[in-house]
Amino acid sequence: MAIAIHPSVDGGVKPGKAGFAGGTLRCKCASKPVEIKVAAQTAHNHVCGCTKCWKPAGATFSMVAVVSRDKVSVAANGDKLKILDASAAIQRHVCSGCGTHMYGRIENKGHPFHGLDFIHTELSAEDGWSAPEFAAFVSSVIESGTKPDQMSAIRARLKSLGLEPYDALSPPLMDAIATHVAKAKGVLK
Repeated sequence: MAIAIHPSVDGGVKPGKAGFAGGTLRCKCASKPVEIKVAAQTAHNHVCGCTKCWKPAGATFSMVAVVSRDKVSVAANGDKLKILDASAAIQRHVCSGCGTHMYGRIENKGHPFHGLDFIHTELSAEDGWSAPEFAAFVSSVIESGTKPDQMSAIRARLKSLGLEPYDALSPPLMDAIATHVAKAKGVLK
């Protein structure tokens, strides 16, 4: 039996659709679900092993992508949203009813990813979101209870899905962070 990574990729990674312009994310509440309108395609979609990201039941990894924060708006039942940890770099807005993370926002204007919101596209019924491109913070799944002796098999499964495993973010995103820091320090212009 193949190692379960995330329900959205366990059967294979689906490609995104050209021209896809977004959709609506819904929490897991049966009544009055929180709805978040996303008016753009996502970028940098990936599976994430960190212990902060929301994972559906049975998933070893979360699946998270980014989109410009000006393309994210609360469409329904926003009164149910609360910030999980206001001191965290990514302030995760979660449904107080079911606990689903609806979007994460960075308020620190000096952060390299300020202006981007983090979303879970599997909360949308629309098909066409950008495909996951890599796996981030892979070793962190150990912190959620995965046995260390399973890590070789997990990395092999990720590679078989076309998701290069990293214990940080992908090299282009790490380069973007380093570029932001260098510019902030005046090392680069």
